[in-house]
Amino acid sequence: MAGIAPASGIGTTSNELKTSRKTIGENFDTFLSILTTQLKNQNPLDPLDTNQFTQQMVQFTGVEQQLKTNEYLEALIKANEGSFSSQAVSYIGKAITAFGDTTEMKDNKAEWTYGLTTDAAESTITIKNAAGAVVHTEDKALAKGEHTYKWDGKGSDGASLPEGQYSLHIEAKSAEGAKVNTYTMTKGIVDTVDFAGNEPILIIDGAKIPLSSVGKVSLAS
Repeated sequence: MAGIAPASGIGTTSNELKTSRKTIGENFDTFLSILTTQLKNQNPLDPLDTNQFTQQMVQFTGVEQQLKTNEYLEALIKANEGSFSSQAVSYIGKAITAFGDTTEMKDNKAEWTYGLTTDAAESTITIKNAAGAVVHTEDKALAKGEHTYKWDGKGSDGASLPEGQYSLHIEAKSAEGAKVNTYTMTKGIVDTVDFAGNEPILIIDGAKIPLSSVGKVSLAS
């Protein structure tokens, strides 16, 4: 069932800022009290040098302004995080294509999108299970551009493999033997959003997709 995972606990940054401002305020009040007392009881024939007091007051004011600036920045960050979270929730029930190499194999079917920056005269396509063991390999030439790779869920020995998470890896070389840059993308319908970490995570059939890795979003068919 689609849902939203519990959000993580509130950070301590806000509390730390409040504590710092309270400490600075108390110290500033104490400083003014001492300064006032000394000025009242100073020797008229040998007055106190107020330059040092003035410099300290400027320093206190500077620290206070910096703390206020930090609070404003924190407020902006929280506003952006709220917008980021709302965007993530809107993905529930949507079909997404995201950069990543892991997808769910069901009913003997798994599908990835892959891309190459140039033609590859030779390449090795490797599929691994969730434990990292190689279950299928294929050698073939690949054309540049974006393509779809479909797998029938069978291992190199032709036997059908159990459903679960599988990853696709491509090593490609040009006709001159130079390495060809590649990328892989996975597809699926978002059923859960997890806010436990620093970045919202979209859950697709158990696969975890960082929101920042999403490349395409469309209505679920």
